[in-house]
Amino acid sequence: MRELLSIENLRAGYGEAVVLPDMTLRLADGEVLALLGRNGTGKTTLINSIVGATRRFSGTIQLGDTDLTPLRSDQRARAGIGWVPQERNIFRSLTVEENMTAVAQPGPWDVERVYTMFPRLRERRRNFGNQLSGGEQQMLAIGRALTLNPKVLLLDEPTEGLAPIIVDELLAALGEITRAGGICSIIVEQNAHKILRLADRVVILDRGTIVHEATSAALQADAAPLERFLGVGGKA
Repeated sequence: MRELLSIENLRAGYGEAVVLPDMTLRLADGEVLALLGRNGTGKTTLINSIVGATRRFSGTIQLGDTDLTPLRSDQRARAGIGWVPQERNIFRSLTVEENMTAVAQPGPWDVERVYTMFPRLRERRRNFGNQLSGGEQQMLAIGRALTLNPKVLLLDEPTEGLAPIIVDELLAALGEITRAGGICSIIVEQNAHKILRLADRVVILDRGTIVHEATSAALQADAAPLERFLGVGGKA
């Protein structure tokens, strides 16, 4: 698989505070990476750094042939970074359809394809953002990111606060989205066992540094690293 995203020796944080001292990470086309770690270990900071919402002290971020390092957040979005933040940030005063058409860029992911992936959104297409349930808002946030036709999809705690049946639906959809080709994904998730079923590879962070990296299959066979670094053991 060809490499889509390359982060090299990234040192980043907020103000004068360094959260990521020296981050190097690569993702391939079609790859789903689960980003795990206890609270405050730098997971969201890494996502925000790819988006362009942190202070970069040194290092580079490359998306295919494009050097993202000097680009603003809006330029990174147009270059192929799709972001679903923990807060979702949908336009609450716009309808479901307007949320997506307002940001859409040409490509294989259009509104109709999102409706096929999330039929609930088709049913709610004339509803305003503030009229949706939490699960529907998350589907809309993902759908809106997809209509940007990104090369990298970044999701920060996409299942937080959602009912188990909605969580399963979202994770199944994310698997289909990434493996359709042309996109790689980084997913920050608290439910380690559920994300192992979806991810190809897992990275565990502690104090802004990668302390463990393995395939999902390896962690499913031996959960000792999950217990050591996350306090999570056994099976889901």
